[in-house]
Amino acid sequence: MATGEFMKKNVLLLSCGCYSPITHMHLRLYELARDVLHKTGKFNVVGGIVSPTHDGYKKKGLVAADHRIEMCRRATKSSDWLRVSTWETEQDDWTETRKALQHFQELANNQSGECSDLPPNVVVKLLCGADLIESFNVPGLWKDDDVEAIASSYGLVVITRAGSFPIKFVDEHKILQKYKDNIHIIDEWIPNEISSTKIRLALSRNESIKYLVADSVIEYIKEHKLYR
Repeated sequence: MATGEFMKKNVLLLSCGCYSPITHMHLRLYELARDVLHKTGKFNVVGGIVSPTHDGYKKKGLVAADHRIEMCRRATKSSDWLRVSTWETEQDDWTETRKALQHFQELANNQSGECSDLPPNVVVKLLCGADLIESFNVPGLWKDDDVEAIASSYGLVVITRAGSFPIKFVDEHKILQKYKDNIHIIDEWIPNEISSTKIRLALSRNESIKYLVADSVIEYIKEHKLYR
């Protein structure tokens, strides 16, 4: 290898969430993250996993996992690098984020399951919104050991939203500050405030959600009379 050359790190982006329903904003996070990581010249994003949470999460507006999985599959059908995992939904209960990262890292290491077609030496990174970083600072919500494992062993790719200042929360958190170099803060320079909560509200009002979520997802919602 010539002087000054280095191997880019192969990265698998993992995002765990409710996806009730999945929106264009969710998918934009992956595209934006991949673009920015590639531009650093240090990373090669080889895939992205959409991992819907278990029904045991019991968040308001959470429809059954089979519906959310199918909507995710339809929404990502046009992507040649995103894949949908059912692993979290198949567990006995809700899975902590650290355990999900560990599971997919093991798959990547063994090139098995959803990661069977990936190249070797892949590092899994957690893709999330700024609200997750903010939640790390809520007393008692996260275990310190889990935060340290996520930040040190895997790393985070954080997409900002309007009015959010994730770097502030990183600097104020003793553990996150320690692993600041493994946390990538990415500004969404094309503001997009679409959220699943707003989509559900629009549906409850019998209002159109066209161009906010994939047409195939809209068809599925109508077919199964979800969020009414």
